[in-house]
Amino acid sequence: MVNTGQVEITDSEFKEFRSFLYNETGIELSDKKRTLVMTRLAKRLRAYKFNTFSQYFDLIFGHDLKEKQQAIDLLTTNETYFFREPEHFKFLTDTIIGEWNSPRSFRAWSAASSTGEEAYSIGMILADKLANKPWEIQGTDISHTVLNAASNGHYQMNRIDGIPPSYLKRFCLKGRDEFEGSLLVDSKIRQKVRFYSMNLTKPLPETGLFDVIFLRNVMIYFDAKTKEQVVRQLIERIRPGGYFLIGHSESLKGMNVTLKLIKPTIYQKL
Repeated sequence: MVNTGQVEITDSEFKEFRSFLYNETGIELSDKKRTLVMTRLAKRLRAYKFNTFSQYFDLIFGHDLKEKQQAIDLLTTNETYFFREPEHFKFLTDTIIGEWNSPRSFRAWSAASSTGEEAYSIGMILADKLANKPWEIQGTDISHTVLNAASNGHYQMNRIDGIPPSYLKRFCLKGRDEFEGSLLVDSKIRQKVRFYSMNLTKPLPETGLFDVIFLRNVMIYFDAKTKEQVVRQLIERIRPGGYFLIGHSESLKGMNVTLKLIKPTIYQKL
């Protein structure tokens, strides 16, 4: 058992939460994530004055759908930041946008958008490089909490180090008075980025086709079967010749998919 300070989590309780998260999201928790489950849910146990994790588990498997979503949010939220893995944004700028020549709207999808930094990083590039040409971005995540934060586009200054100075000046508004120490992504970016909840392990809603999909730093939480299922679904949403970008710690090795490797972590749909 692991001690939270007040409540302990047993082997069987941890197993229950592992199964719960896998069935709901496709995310597979290793034994190393035991402390994460314990610490992230401990506050909810205190709120309900529960003495065991089993009591909380019974609650979220009852009729409390709001609390069930709260548990999913707590267990799936991942850290992100602006212009993470900058090689991808250079490729977006130089190659994908550099070769773009179409009157239709350019469409990008940040498929595991978390609190929105990735989607807004893409948006700043599109606003800069496409000038007055139409473009749009879809940002999705399974956590409602992070999607609300993403939609606001409001960030603390200690989270913006990756934004190029020219973009910081053009596309971000510095907070004053009670908002001192924060910034707001400009409305001309925010109005073209749409965030909504989506579970990538379930059948996807109709989204249309995209010119580029970013699926970064989420597949590491899936088993091989779920990973391939997710990738295959997303590939169907990429235009022929469009691009698929994954995280630097991830791989599509062993998958029989209609993608051509351009460079490590960057693929093009055949």
